[in-house]
Amino acid sequence: MKKKPWIMRQTWHDLLFAHWPIEPDRLRGLIPDGLTFDLFDRRAWLGIIPFHMTGVTCRGVPAMPWVSAFPELNVRTYVTAGGKPGVWFFSLDAARSLAVAAARTLFNLPYYRASMDVLVMKDAIGYESRRRHSQDGLAELSVQYAPAGVPFQAAPGSLEYFLTERYCLYGVTRRRVLYRLDIHHPPWALQTAEASFRRNTMAEAAGVSLPSAAPLLHFSRRQDMVAWPPTKL
Repeated sequence: MKKKPWIMRQTWHDLLFAHWPIEPDRLRGLIPDGLTFDLFDRRAWLGIIPFHMTGVTCRGVPAMPWVSAFPELNVRTYVTAGGKPGVWFFSLDAARSLAVAAARTLFNLPYYRASMDVLVMKDAIGYESRRRHSQDGLAELSVQYAPAGVPFQAAPGSLEYFLTERYCLYGVTRRRVLYRLDIHHPPWALQTAEASFRRNTMAEAAGVSLPSAAPLLHFSRRQDMVAWPPTKL
Protein backbone atom coordinates (compact mmCIF):
# COMPACT_ATOMS: atom_id res chain seq x y z
CA MET A 1 0.00 0.00 0.00
CA LYS A 2 1.27 3.48 -0.86
CA LYS A 3 2.07 5.97 1.91
CA LYS A 4 0.69 8.95 -0.01
CA PRO A 5 -3.11 9.40 0.06
CA TRP A 6 -5.16 8.14 -2.84
CA ILE A 7 -6.86 10.78 -4.99
CA MET A 8 -9.79 9.02 -6.67
CA ARG A 9 -12.28 6.24 -5.94
CA GLN A 10 -14.74 4.20 -7.99
CA THR A 11 -17.08 1.24 -7.56
CA TRP A 12 -17.38 -1.22 -10.45
CA HIS A 13 -20.48 -3.36 -10.96
CA ASP A 14 -21.50 -6.46 -12.97
CA LEU A 15 -18.22 -6.97 -14.78
CA LEU A 16 -17.69 -9.47 -17.56
CA PHE A 17 -14.08 -10.50 -18.12
CA ALA A 18 -13.89 -11.92 -21.66
CA HIS A 19 -10.33 -12.97 -22.54
CA TRP A 20 -8.75 -14.37 -25.68
CA PRO A 21 -5.22 -15.78 -25.99
CA ILE A 22 -3.20 -13.89 -28.61
CA GLU A 23 0.16 -14.67 -30.14
CA PRO A 24 2.46 -11.84 -28.99
CA ASP A 25 3.63 -11.13 -32.56
CA ARG A 26 0.05 -10.12 -33.45
CA LEU A 27 0.28 -7.25 -30.94
CA ARG A 28 3.77 -6.00 -31.81
CA GLY A 29 3.84 -2.27 -32.38
CA LEU A 30 0.68 -1.65 -30.33
CA ILE A 31 2.41 -0.88 -27.03
CA PRO A 32 5.01 1.85 -26.42
CA ASP A 33 8.73 1.42 -25.86
CA GLY A 34 9.51 0.68 -22.23
CA LEU A 35 6.73 -1.88 -21.83
CA THR A 36 7.03 -5.64 -22.27
CA PHE A 37 4.13 -8.00 -22.89
CA ASP A 38 3.26 -10.03 -19.81
CA LEU A 39 2.74 -13.60 -21.01
CA PHE A 40 1.03 -16.64 -19.52
CA ASP A 41 2.10 -19.94 -21.06
CA ARG A 42 3.98 -17.86 -23.67
CA ARG A 43 0.79 -16.19 -24.87
CA ALA A 44 -0.44 -12.64 -24.56
CA TRP A 45 -4.06 -12.08 -23.60
CA LEU A 46 -6.60 -9.56 -24.82
CA GLY A 47 -9.49 -8.65 -22.55
CA ILE A 48 -12.82 -7.01 -23.32
CA ILE A 49 -14.48 -5.93 -20.08
CA PRO A 50 -17.95 -4.32 -19.97
CA PHE A 51 -19.25 -3.00 -16.63
CA HIS A 52 -20.89 0.03 -15.06
CA MET A 53 -19.60 2.34 -12.35
CA THR A 54 -20.90 4.35 -9.41
CA GLY A 55 -19.21 6.61 -6.90
CA VAL A 56 -16.66 7.96 -9.37
CA THR A 57 -15.17 10.97 -7.63
CA CYS A 58 -12.05 12.59 -6.22
CA ARG A 59 -10.98 12.28 -2.61
CA GLY A 60 -13.04 14.53 -0.35
CA VAL A 61 -15.65 15.25 -3.04
CA PRO A 62 -19.11 13.67 -2.68
CA ALA A 63 -20.29 11.52 -5.56
CA MET A 64 -22.97 13.10 -7.75
CA PRO A 65 -25.32 10.59 -9.45
CA TRP A 66 -25.54 12.50 -12.76
CA VAL A 67 -21.73 12.67 -13.02
CA SER A 68 -20.41 9.76 -10.97
CA ALA A 69 -22.38 6.83 -12.41
CA PHE A 70 -22.04 5.53 -16.00
CA PRO A 71 -21.15 2.44 -18.06
CA GLU A 72 -17.63 1.79 -19.26
CA LEU A 73 -16.11 -0.75 -21.67
CA ASN A 74 -12.40 -1.58 -21.75
CA VAL A 75 -10.17 -3.32 -24.28
CA ARG A 76 -6.83 -4.20 -22.75
CA THR A 77 -3.75 -6.40 -22.63
CA TYR A 78 -1.16 -7.15 -19.96
CA VAL A 79 2.32 -5.68 -19.69
CA THR A 80 5.23 -5.15 -17.33
CA ALA A 81 7.69 -2.33 -16.69
CA GLY A 82 10.49 -2.57 -14.18
CA GLY A 83 9.17 -5.96 -13.10
CA LYS A 84 5.74 -4.61 -12.08
CA PRO A 85 2.79 -6.22 -13.91
CA GLY A 86 -0.02 -3.96 -15.06
CA VAL A 87 -2.62 -3.17 -17.72
CA TRP A 88 -2.29 -1.44 -21.07
CA PHE A 89 -5.55 -0.09 -22.47
CA PHE A 90 -6.16 -0.09 -26.21
CA SER A 91 -9.44 1.75 -25.62
CA LEU A 92 -11.88 2.80 -22.92
CA ASP A 93 -15.43 3.66 -24.01
CA ALA A 94 -17.70 5.53 -21.60
CA ALA A 95 -21.18 6.99 -21.68
CA ARG A 96 -20.32 10.24 -19.87
CA SER A 97 -18.74 13.05 -21.90
CA LEU A 98 -17.25 14.70 -18.81
CA ALA A 99 -15.47 11.51 -17.78
CA VAL A 100 -14.08 11.03 -21.30
CA ALA A 101 -12.79 14.61 -21.45
CA ALA A 102 -11.28 14.46 -17.95
CA ALA A 103 -9.47 11.15 -18.58
CA ARG A 104 -8.08 12.35 -21.89
CA THR A 105 -6.97 15.68 -20.44
CA LEU A 106 -5.50 14.44 -17.16
CA PHE A 107 -4.09 11.05 -18.15
CA ASN A 108 -3.99 11.03 -21.97
CA LEU A 109 -5.87 7.73 -21.90
CA PRO A 110 -7.64 6.52 -25.09
CA TYR A 111 -11.18 7.23 -23.90
CA TYR A 112 -14.06 7.45 -26.38
CA ARG A 113 -17.63 8.68 -26.03
CA ALA A 114 -20.14 5.93 -26.69
CA SER A 115 -23.88 5.40 -26.61
CA MET A 116 -24.36 2.69 -24.01
CA ASP A 117 -27.22 0.84 -22.32
CA VAL A 118 -26.99 -1.60 -19.44
CA LEU A 119 -29.99 -3.73 -18.49
CA VAL A 120 -29.56 -5.48 -15.13
CA MET A 121 -32.02 -8.38 -15.10
CA LYS A 122 -32.67 -10.96 -12.43
CA ASP A 123 -30.41 -13.59 -13.96
CA ALA A 124 -28.35 -11.74 -16.59
CA ILE A 125 -26.88 -8.46 -17.79
CA GLY A 126 -27.73 -7.00 -21.19
CA TYR A 127 -25.02 -4.65 -22.48
CA GLU A 128 -25.03 -2.46 -25.59
CA SER A 129 -22.30 -0.03 -26.66
CA ARG A 130 -21.62 1.86 -29.88
CA ARG A 131 -18.82 4.38 -30.28
CA ARG A 132 -20.36 7.67 -31.34
CA HIS A 133 -17.85 9.07 -33.83
CA SER A 134 -17.08 7.10 -36.97
CA GLN A 135 -13.58 8.58 -37.24
CA ASP A 136 -12.76 6.73 -34.00
CA GLY A 137 -13.46 3.40 -35.71
CA LEU A 138 -16.54 1.19 -35.76
CA ALA A 139 -16.51 -0.12 -32.20
CA GLU A 140 -19.62 -1.95 -31.06
CA LEU A 141 -20.50 -4.49 -28.43
CA SER A 142 -23.82 -6.23 -27.93
CA VAL A 143 -23.70 -9.02 -25.37
CA GLN A 144 -25.81 -10.72 -22.74
CA TYR A 145 -23.92 -12.37 -19.91
CA ALA A 146 -24.50 -14.01 -16.55
CA PRO A 147 -22.61 -15.68 -13.71
CA ALA A 148 -22.55 -19.47 -13.95
CA GLY A 149 -20.72 -20.61 -10.83
CA VAL A 150 -20.11 -19.90 -7.17
CA PRO A 151 -17.82 -17.00 -6.19
CA PHE A 152 -14.13 -17.76 -5.64
CA GLN A 153 -10.83 -15.96 -5.24
CA ALA A 154 -8.19 -16.77 -7.82
CA ALA A 155 -5.14 -18.64 -6.54
CA PRO A 156 -1.77 -16.93 -7.03
CA GLY A 157 -0.08 -18.42 -10.07
CA SER A 158 -3.37 -19.30 -11.77
CA LEU A 159 -4.51 -17.87 -15.10
CA GLU A 160 -7.49 -16.21 -13.38
CA TYR A 161 -5.13 -14.44 -10.98
CA PHE A 162 -2.86 -13.36 -13.85
CA LEU A 163 -5.79 -11.83 -15.76
CA THR A 164 -7.52 -9.98 -12.92
CA GLU A 165 -5.27 -9.24 -9.96
CA ARG A 166 -3.46 -6.24 -11.41
CA TYR A 167 -2.80 -3.12 -9.42
CA CYS A 168 -1.60 -0.53 -11.90
CA LEU A 169 -2.14 0.73 -15.41
CA TYR A 170 0.44 2.13 -17.78
CA GLY A 171 0.00 5.11 -20.07
CA VAL A 172 1.98 7.75 -21.94
CA THR A 173 1.83 11.51 -21.69
CA ARG A 174 1.33 13.71 -24.74
CA ARG A 175 5.12 13.99 -24.90
CA ARG A 176 5.30 10.16 -25.05
CA VAL A 177 6.69 9.79 -21.53
CA LEU A 178 5.69 6.50 -19.95
CA TYR A 179 3.86 6.62 -16.60
CA ARG A 180 2.33 4.21 -14.10
CA LEU A 181 -0.91 4.81 -12.21
CA ASP A 182 -1.27 2.60 -9.14
CA ILE A 183 -4.61 1.37 -7.83
CA HIS A 184 -5.77 -0.77 -4.93
CA HIS A 185 -8.82 -2.97 -4.33
CA PRO A 186 -9.70 -6.13 -2.41
CA PRO A 187 -9.09 -9.47 -4.14
CA TRP A 188 -11.63 -10.15 -6.86
CA ALA A 189 -14.66 -12.31 -6.09
CA LEU A 190 -14.92 -14.11 -9.43
CA GLN A 191 -17.46 -16.50 -10.90
CA THR A 192 -17.33 -18.48 -14.10
CA ALA A 193 -19.65 -16.89 -16.65
CA GLU A 194 -21.71 -17.46 -19.77
CA ALA A 195 -22.06 -14.89 -22.56
CA SER A 196 -23.82 -14.53 -25.89
CA PHE A 197 -22.10 -12.02 -28.19
CA ARG A 198 -24.41 -10.59 -30.85
CA ARG A 199 -21.90 -7.97 -32.10
CA ASN A 200 -18.29 -7.41 -31.10
CA THR A 201 -15.94 -5.18 -33.10
CA MET A 202 -14.06 -3.74 -30.13
CA ALA A 203 -10.78 -5.55 -30.79
CA GLU A 204 -10.87 -4.83 -34.53
CA ALA A 205 -11.26 -1.12 -33.78
CA ALA A 206 -7.99 -1.34 -31.84
CA GLY A 207 -6.23 -3.08 -34.72
CA VAL A 208 -6.39 -6.60 -33.28
CA SER A 209 -8.04 -9.64 -34.89
CA LEU A 210 -9.55 -11.99 -32.33
CA PRO A 211 -8.85 -15.72 -32.69
CA SER A 212 -11.72 -18.03 -33.55
CA ALA A 213 -11.52 -19.78 -30.16
CA ALA A 214 -14.23 -19.06 -27.61
CA PRO A 215 -13.17 -16.59 -24.91
CA LEU A 216 -12.45 -17.42 -21.30
CA LEU A 217 -15.31 -15.86 -19.31
CA HIS A 218 -15.56 -14.64 -15.73
CA PHE A 219 -18.04 -12.45 -13.87
CA SER A 220 -17.72 -10.25 -10.80
CA ARG A 221 -20.63 -8.55 -9.07
CA ARG A 222 -18.80 -5.62 -7.47
CA GLN A 223 -15.39 -4.15 -6.81
CA ASP A 224 -14.38 -1.02 -4.86
CA MET A 225 -11.11 0.68 -5.81
CA VAL A 226 -8.96 3.72 -5.13
CA ALA A 227 -6.24 5.25 -7.31
CA TRP A 228 -3.12 7.35 -6.79
CA PRO A 229 -1.61 10.07 -9.01
CA PRO A 230 0.45 8.84 -11.96
CA THR A 231 4.22 8.47 -11.62
CA LYS A 232 6.49 9.09 -14.60
CA LEU A 233 8.93 6.27 -15.37
